Amino acid sequence: MGLRDFKTGDPLYTDILVIGGGNAALCAAISASDEGKSVLLIEHAPESLRGGNSQHTRNFRCMHEAPKGILAGAYSEEEYYEDLMRVTKGKTDVDLARKTIRESFSAYDWMAENGVRFQPSLGGTLSLSKTNAFFLGGGRALVNAYYNTAESKGVQFVFDAQAVRLNIEKGEFGSAIVLCKGIRHEVFASRVVVASGGFESNTDWLEEAWGPSAKNFLIRGTQFNQGLMLKELMRHRAVIVGEPDQCHAVAIDGRAPKYDGGIVTRLDCVSFGIVVDRHSQRFYDEGEDFWPKRYAIWGRLIARQPNQVGYVIIDSKAIGDFMPSVFPPLVADSVEELATTLGLEPASLKQTLDAYNAAIGDAPFDKDRLDGCRTHGLAVDKTNWARPIDTPPYYGYTLAPGITFTYMGVKVTDRAQVIFEESGPSNTIFAAGEIMAGNILGQGYLAGIGMAIGTVFGITAGREAAHGID
Repeated sequence: MGLRDFKTGDPLYTDILVIGGGNAALCAAISASDEGKSVLLIEHAPESLRGGNSQHTRNFRCMHEAPKGILAGAYSEEEYYEDLMRVTKGKTDVDLARKTIRESFSAYDWMAENGVRFQPSLGGTLSLSKTNAFFLGGGRALVNAYYNTAESKGVQFVFDAQAVRLNIEKGEFGSAIVLCKGIRHEVFASRVVVASGGFESNTDWLEEAWGPSAKNFLIRGTQFNQGLMLKELMRHRAVIVGEPDQCHAVAIDGRAPKYDGGIVTRLDCVSFGIVVDRHSQRFYDEGEDFWPKRYAIWGRLIARQPNQVGYVIIDSKAIGDFMPSVFPPLVADSVEELATTLGLEPASLKQTLDAYNAAIGDAPFDKDRLDGCRTHGLAVDKTNWARPIDTPPYYGYTLAPGITFTYMGVKVTDRAQVIFEESGPSNTIFAAGEIMAGNILGQGYLAGIGMAIGTVFGITAGREAAHGID
């Protein structure tokens, strides 16, 4: 079954239907195919844009009790779990979180067996060498590897194919209505895996949750994550977890495109400078914790500022301490000149910067640890990496909120079964990836955990769909 079969409008049949085309969907498709089932994967995007948000990723967070592959040292289950609890503030399903953490260990080997290649952590990624496995070639290489593997195992793909309706009775799957190049099809399958992402590209839905400020949000990933399958599952009274305004949102360059800017638009220099609003006032501790544990709070922080904009200021000492973004910074020989270039009031920015510099203590600066190099007595103190910003040239970036994926989704079991209000866990409907990540991510984020969730639950969903639920 493939694109040829989608030209007639006749009903189509497969053992396992996978809705989505990113990491979680591909893991499910490969996993189900390994169990000897026929698998059809439908991807809303055209082939050239396949892969969803996964094409923009670069690593996944992996538990290991000893050095493993390119991962250094040990990253125990408890350390991983404590990191997750810290960023989510306990808003997580403990059992599903533990499952993700434990099974990330074996997922590393599964990924390698299915074509993914790894490389050591990149320079400027702030101590991720023991926690995160980086993909050689990035997310696009991972996606391509999985498509090649899936094709070799007989998985059929159809691109430009949007699932628009799910026919469900008493919590069990019957068929899906799919539009492909303007032709309506009904696809029947014994079981379905829904791995179609969140609703972050649906700006109307974002506006319902965030209000008018959502119009100024930029979407870091695919434009195809409209949340239609989530709405369908909601229509059939699937149990929903998470709040509609909770999401993975980071500070990105204000020059980024509306969609698909990806990871290269992220600004990682916040820890080594100060961030101000349009009135040149600081509003949050830039050195609260290591960047991989805090970068995902900054999108929400910027979203709350006037006009949803912020500005990060560094000087020449910070250049080289962080992973650069795709856009070069704005440069000036004085603070006042930089303020003018950024559209800020020069005297106000100079006053804020002078007060910040004067409040810095005498602890030695060390970018590789929580150094306690901090300010004292400011309305908002910086608690680590507070180094004077006094050495020209000065650099600045405009910040915008960049939404990666939303957390509100469907509640699942540890076997990836979607749970319905009236009938409980489904025997035939499974979910993986961003559409169920809110079970684990009630708020906050850890670098690489989204890929861990998608991989672990993708593998689980495919296997359980193939085996069937007794």
